Order: sequence, then C-alpha cells, then structure tokens
Amino acid sequence: MSSQQKPLHIHILGICGTFMGGLALIARELGYTVSGSDQNVYPPMSTQLEEQGIRLMNGYKAENLDDTPDLVVIGNALSRGNPEVEAVLNRGLRYTSGPQWLAEHVLQNKWVLGVAGTHGKTTTTSMLNWILEFNGFKPGFLIGGIPLNFGISARLGESDFFVIEADEYDCAFFDKRSKFVHYRPRTAILNNLEYDHADIFENLDAIKKQFHHLVRTIPGEGLIITPACERHVAEVLEMGCWTPVVKTSIAGEGDWRAELLQSDGSRFEVYFADQHQGTVDWALTGQHNVYNALSAIAAARHIGIAAADAMLALKRFQNVKRRMEVIVRKDGITVYDDFAHHPTAIKTTLDGLRKQVGNDKILAIVEPRSNTMRLGVHTESLAKSLAEANQAIIYQPENLGWDLSQLLQHADNIQIRSDLEAIIDTIKAEAGGVCHVLLMSNGSFGGIYQRLKAELN
Repeated sequence: MSSQQKPLHIHILGICGTFMGGLALIARELGYTVSGSDQNVYPPMSTQLEEQGIRLMNGYKAENLDDTPDLVVIGNALSRGNPEVEAVLNRGLRYTSGPQWLAEHVLQNKWVLGVAGTHGKTTTTSMLNWILEFNGFKPGFLIGGIPLNFGISARLGESDFFVIEADEYDCAFFDKRSKFVHYRPRTAILNNLEYDHADIFENLDAIKKQFHHLVRTIPGEGLIITPACERHVAEVLEMGCWTPVVKTSIAGEGDWRAELLQSDGSRFEVYFADQHQGTVDWALTGQHNVYNALSAIAAARHIGIAAADAMLALKRFQNVKRRMEVIVRKDGITVYDDFAHHPTAIKTTLDGLRKQVGNDKILAIVEPRSNTMRLGVHTESLAKSLAEANQAIIYQPENLGWDLSQLLQHADNIQIRSDLEAIIDTIKAEAGGVCHVLLMSNGSFGGIYQRLKAELN
C-alpha cells in the first residue's frame, strides 16, 4: 500500500473478544484503518485497542456503519437480527469471518504452528510462542489470552512463522465450520478432545468430524503431535491421516516422554526416542502442563529448535493471565484466578494445586458460565471434578438454565450460592488461616475479583 493510497477501512463486529481484538491489532499493524463495535466495550481489551488508534463503538447499531467501511469482519457471537448485521446485509457491504480474513491476509505463505484441543490451547500456544521468541524467531501470533511474557494477545511478527490457537468453535453465522479449518497448519498440536460447546455441537462425533477436517488440511511433510493417552484424538486420526504423528507421554510409551521429579509437575526430565534431553524446572504445576510442555518442545523441534533450547525458554515462561494467576496473597489466604470452565480442566487444575500445597485447605469457587455449563450438560462430571477441594461453592445466577442442586447428589463437599456477597463473606472468614481460594470462570464473575482485591487488602 503506497503512501498516496487511502488505507482500507476494516470494521469488526465483536471487536472486544480475545480473537477479534487480536485480529484488530494485526490489521492495524498491516496498515489498515480499523474500527469496531461490541456490546461490552471495557478494559483491558478496550484499552489495548484504543492505544493502537482503533476507534471503538459501544453497542451494535446501523449508524456504526455510516462511514461505509471497505470490509466488515463479523464475529461468531453475532446472529441474524442483530441491527448492525442486518445493516451490513441490507447495504450490500462486503463481509467475511475473522478466521477467513486471517487466512487470506496473514497466514498465506506462513509456516503455521496451530494448537488445537478441548483444553490447554491458550497455555500451550503461549509456551510454543515463547520458545520461538526466546530463540530469536520473532513469530507472529494470535492467542486467546494475554501471555505474560508478551503483554499482548496478537502481533504480525517479523518471520515466516505464525503461532495460533486453533479453536474448534464456529466462524460466523454464515460459516459453521470450525475456525481451525481455515488455518492449514504445517505443525499441529492436538492436545485432547472431549465434548464441549454444546450450543453448536450435537455430540462428540460432531466435534470429531471437525477435527478430522483439520487433519485433512495438514500437509504430508508436516507434523501432528498428540498425547499417547488421548483415545478420542486417536479415533480422529483413524478416520484418515496423511501426516507423520509423534506422541507424548508421562512415564509411558511415547516418542516424547516425561519422567516427573516432583509429583506436582514443577520439575521433570524429558526424553526423545529414549534419549535424555534435559530437565525442566519451572513455575507451572499439574500433569496437564507437563503434557503441554512436551507438545511445545516437540513442535519447536519440528522447525529446528533443539529440545535443550526449548527447555531453557520454558524455565522463563510466565504463563497466561487468568491461568492460576495469584491475585491476592494476604493473612494466610492465597486467591487464584483461573479460566478453567470444563470439568476436566477443573479437575486437572485442582489436582495440580493439591500436589503443590499438600494438606492445606482448598476452597474452589466456580461460575458455570460457558454455554456447555449453562445447559447443564456436565452435571455429574462437574461435581466429581471438585473432589480435591475441601469445600466447593458453585454460583447460581438468576438466569442459569438448570438447578444446580442436582450436583449435591454426586458430592458432599459442594454448596450452592446465588449471592456473591455470601461467597465473599465465606472467603473473608478464612482470613488468619492457611487457605487457597481458587476462582474458576471464563467470564467476569460479577466483578468478584476486584471486590476481593479491595476487601482482602
């Protein structure tokens, strides 16, 4: 684009989501004029965007389009009937989905490293991205969170490598394929596969089909990395696979293998083809993060980074905001903010914390906010996922679509509360004793984080 040309104007609907906000930052780096609208324009995403010269509009209105943008990128949270979507269609404006725009304008001619799976995508993508950065590769990236080593969720990068969180959620109201079908990774991590996103997938087989579509796009000279224990991923690969596959394991059979030196996963040895590669001694815990690390090390090796250099990077990895992030430490209480919102993620997070803190008291507080949770799909598994907590409180807001008291049939350490004030009082009552309070939600949880910071401090 020459200096005489007017920059193309892209307008993004749903701009404050982590994916669309990241896409906006990349478009701005490419020289586009970028604006966007959202129902909830608030920090930190609004601040991150406005600092980059991106104009934000609060609420979806037809008049947001009066500047007649050259292209409208429509997020997957918007449907027919939305006034701004209707205006796009009625005015005949050009529109596309976020994943398609990214594929056509950014990922072409890039070596894409994609991280897919029901759990651990954001953390593993951040690990892999940091390994590349630490080793001088200067990758582009788009991550569904803010990795603390970078402080931003996306950038264009300065190399031929692009690291992306490959989400199985759909693209837009007019494209119901999974986002990752657009990305065509050369290096693909398939972390795991479970039933989730019950609002768009009828059953597990429907998700497997989308993962199979992803596998069909990976070149024969590429690489697929997956845990040896993941049965549902293996079933996807049995549908057809044309790409070499390497498998990871902890104290089992696998191309890449970890041997735990600490049961909480904070220290472990790494082996490749039974050859010792070195030791990881880092800040993270949980066996799930050991698997994430093995996958990131294997993916980095595929582009030429030695395992020893990848492990050196992991020792300085700072994880992602809202992944076991300590937000308060006061009078014996430690409060963690964690994004876990699926029973398996909740279980593995609590297991890692239990191994780290021993017999200390753990109080788990869960907001069932994801679409799958709100539909009551995981009733029994949610109850059982909280077994490592001494006490668990599940928040029941007024608009939840099912009665959480069903959980009480499956566990005796659970309380149901519909009042955030009562939850805060319960946490404050623990002051003076040793207690680890784990807040788990993929939303704002009614502002409980800010309240606890203020009241405990």
